[in-house]
Amino acid sequence: MPVPLIDLTADYRELKAEIDEAIARVIARAAFVGGEEMQLFERELAAFVGVRRAVGLGNCSDALELALRALGVGPSDRVLTVPFTFAATVEAIVRVGAEPVLVDIDERDFTIDVDAAARALDRQKIKAIIAVHLYGHPADLDRLLPLARRHGAALIEDAAQAHGAWCNVQGQRRRVGSVGDAACFSFYPTKNLGAMGDGGALVTDSEEIARRVWLLANHGDAGKYEHVIANGGNSRLDGIQAAVLRVKLRHLDAWNARRRRVAAKYARLLADLPVLLPSERAGAESVYHQYTIRAADRERLRAALAERGIGSGVHYPLALHQQEGFRHLAAAADSFPVAERCAAEVLSLPMSPHLDDAAIEQVSAALHEAGC
Repeated sequence: MPVPLIDLTADYRELKAEIDEAIARVIARAAFVGGEEMQLFERELAAFVGVRRAVGLGNCSDALELALRALGVGPSDRVLTVPFTFAATVEAIVRVGAEPVLVDIDERDFTIDVDAAARALDRQKIKAIIAVHLYGHPADLDRLLPLARRHGAALIEDAAQAHGAWCNVQGQRRRVGSVGDAACFSFYPTKNLGAMGDGGALVTDSEEIARRVWLLANHGDAGKYEHVIANGGNSRLDGIQAAVLRVKLRHLDAWNARRRRVAAKYARLLADLPVLLPSERAGAESVYHQYTIRAADRERLRAALAERGIGSGVHYPLALHQQEGFRHLAAAADSFPVAERCAAEVLSLPMSPHLDDAAIEQVSAALHEAGC
């Protein structure tokens, strides 16, 4: 049987009655923008993450940009992040007029190399750090948080791929998203917590940051046509998406636990192959948005999987500094060898909380047959 990289209908099949009822509720109330479902989702998401506030937004790209703007980042400022991430991370920095400063990633979990970040912070003034939790793996926030505080830099978590992940920070077990000054989530349909359309949110423990983001996302409107800032815009999560996300949020921990079981089975079945399997740093608990291996002959393996009806993905085939639009970020004094090796080798295997043992074994058999 074919094994897709991800089955976007599986969540709906499992929760059809709950989701249909939630959508019908919004339609009956005609609460398509804002409304009770939106307000309840914001409260429930904040409680889930462990922060005071959440602001529903149009997408995670907006959330990243608004986080920077709310923290006062703008022209002449520098923002530290990584070259191995989706383009939106760096786009947000460019869109506020700031300068992206890139450092390499860690071989073990694809997240920011904290030692490289420390060296960059020692060399120049950095206004903010965007820590990307890639593939569901938490960045090393235990080391990043005191580093950011010591250098007076704001810490933003790009949690677009890490809904529900955990990490140890200063002796406490914390949800991803609860550590930085602000954190940004994506609800793109493929995400662990995915909407039936686009969507995003910013979460924070700061009432002031939440208020600024709300104003920036709602035309600066502090009341009915009371515009208190002139540089606001429009970025809102709609009522139907909020209602669907409320349903799915109740199941997220159970789904993530199932993803971790899938990852554990992959690890057992693929342990004898000459590929690098994903690993978790001590004190971190991934939610395996992707199960991404590294293989020197990736394209051959990908073709072998496709011949057997098995989907795979490459996230991402080029690091950002290798892309035409971002090539200017590859300063002569800097190099990103780990990011470049990962871009050449990463291969994401089918991953879903709905993936059964037979499908996992089919993927494993195909990789073994391919002689990797």
